[in-house]
Amino acid sequence: MTVVHIGEIFSLLLMATALGMDAFSVSLGMGMQSLRLKRIFMVGLTVGFFHMAMPFVGIMLGRFISTKMEGFAVLGGGLLLFALGAQMLLNSFNREEKSLMRTTGIGLILFSLSVSLDSFSVGLSLGMSGVKTFLALLLFGIASTILTWTGLLLGRKARGLLGVYSELLGGSILCAFGLKIIFG
Repeated sequence: MTVVHIGEIFSLLLMATALGMDAFSVSLGMGMQSLRLKRIFMVGLTVGFFHMAMPFVGIMLGRFISTKMEGFAVLGGGLLLFALGAQMLLNSFNREEKSLMRTTGIGLILFSLSVSLDSFSVGLSLGMSGVKTFLALLLFGIASTILTWTGLLLGRKARGLLGVYSELLGGSILCAFGLKIIFG
């Protein structure tokens, strides 16, 4: 492996962790419900699946856009990442309590979709930049699954001490990657 490959893997791993922070923070609150370990396992897998499916659609759309608008694609991708990170940062200061969703059926699908919508936008910008699709999707899925499980399990033990700070960290990382793409 060359230094470029290791750097790309590290960047994707940081981005995957940043995207999974939203699922982590919401899972902290959800974990305060009385959930069995089997249910926690299923919630994590479902969130991981959506964190792979949403960026996949975004990457494919981003590649299509980048072939049509080559010069603006990289700038657009960087701006999109920065805007998404800024939105996460601003949302972290919102003190409203998030309503807890059910962890079965349509509630689980809505929960998984809601915490993975930002990964669609990231996938869109990554598709414009020509990232390795399989590697990105694998890392996004693994990171979000592990962070969801961690949030749910910690939520069982604690009463939401890290929720705001994890979203702040995730937003900061996405902003930094957006600036890196914009300014080279």
